Amino acid sequence: MNATTDIAYKMINTSDELENFVRTIGNEKAVGVDLEADSMYHFKEKVCLIQMAATNVNVVIDPLAVRDLSALKPIFKRDDICKIFHGSDYDVRSLYRDFHITIHNLFDTELASRFLGFPETGLEAVLKKMFGVTLDKKFQRKDWSRRPLPPDMIAYAAKDARYLLPLAKNLKAELDEKNRLGWVYEECEYLSRVRAIAANDQPLYMSFKGAGKLDPRSLAVLEALLGFRREVARRKDKPLFRIFGNHSLLELADKKPLDLKRLESTGTLSSRQTSMYGREILTAIKGAMKLQAEDLPVYLRKKVPRVSLAVAGRIKALRNWRDKQVRKLAIDPALICNKALMSTIAVQRPLKISELAAIEEMKNWQRKEFGRDIVRVLKGNGE
Repeated sequence: MNATTDIAYKMINTSDELENFVRTIGNEKAVGVDLEADSMYHFKEKVCLIQMAATNVNVVIDPLAVRDLSALKPIFKRDDICKIFHGSDYDVRSLYRDFHITIHNLFDTELASRFLGFPETGLEAVLKKMFGVTLDKKFQRKDWSRRPLPPDMIAYAAKDARYLLPLAKNLKAELDEKNRLGWVYEECEYLSRVRAIAANDQPLYMSFKGAGKLDPRSLAVLEALLGFRREVARRKDKPLFRIFGNHSLLELADKKPLDLKRLESTGTLSSRQTSMYGREILTAIKGAMKLQAEDLPVYLRKKVPRVSLAVAGRIKALRNWRDKQVRKLAIDPALICNKALMSTIAVQRPLKISELAAIEEMKNWQRKEFGRDIVRVLKGNGE
C-alpha cells in the first residue's frame, strides 16, 4: 500500500448528505474514525473535519457546514458497529465536547499497539511496521478551520481513516494470539468514557510549568501576566502560545521590568510584541508589585503522604514482580501496573484475590491475569 496514492472519498457538506451516509453504513460491522481540529490557530479549539471510512465508503464530514451532527449519534452509540480510532483520547473528548457524541464499542489501534509492545505507536510508525505504508504528514499542522479548504488538504485528511479497518483486523489477530485482546477491549471501554477537563477556579499558574520554583512576588507577577495573555488570546481568537511563549512570561516574572527601557533590555519579547503590548505588560507587572505581602499568592503543593517502611517494602516487591512481567510480556510497565496502582495495593495489602475488588483503580483484566501473583507477592512480604 502507498499512502500517496489518490483515493476516492466523498465530501459531506449538508444534512441530507450526512443522513444518506448514515443509512449507507447502517449494516457495517466497523468504521474507522479520524478528526482534524484547529487548536494551533484559535483560542477555543473545535473539530473542523470528521473522517469516517467503512468497507466501501470513505467520507469527510465538514461540521462547520453541517451544524447538526445528531444523525451520527446513533452510529457512535451502536454496540454492533465497532468505531476504530488511533489515539482516541483526544478524539473522544472532542466529539463529546463539541457535539455531545458518546461512543460505544470503541477500538483504539494505538492502545492495541502498546499492548503488543510496539516501540513506536504513532499511526505513521504502526502503518510502516504493519503495511510498509509511508504517510505524508505535510498538512498535519495546517489550519483546518479555514474555508474553503484546498482539495489537497481534504484528500490528505481522507487518507488516514481508510487504513484503520485493516490495521484493527491485524492487531486484533495478534492480540488474540497473545491472549491480550480482552485486556485491550476493557481499556477501550474506559477510554470511550473520558471527557474534557472542566474549567476550574484555580490560579492560572497552577498549570504553568516552572511556577512552583518562583517566590510569592514572582508568582504574583506571573499570574498577572498569564491573565493578560489569556485575555489577549481570547480577544484575538488565537492560542496562548501565539501571543507570548511560556519562557518569555517566566523570564518577565523573574526580572520584573517596570519601564519600557528595562523591558526592552530583558530581550524576552520581540520589538513587535513590545510595541503592541509593552505598556499593558508593565501595568500588569506594576499591579502585582503593589500587592501587600499578605496578599501574595502561595503555590499549592500536593502533599505526598509518607509511607511506612512496611509499605515501601511492599512497593519494592511489587515493582520487582512487575519488572519480571515486563521482560516476559515485552510491554510498557505502566500497562501492567502503574506507580499509583502499586502504591494503592501496597497500602491496602489485599491478602485474598477477592479483596482486590475493593481497589477501584484496578481493572478486571489485571485482577484476572495478575491477581494471584499480586496476592502471593504481598503474602511473601509481610509486616
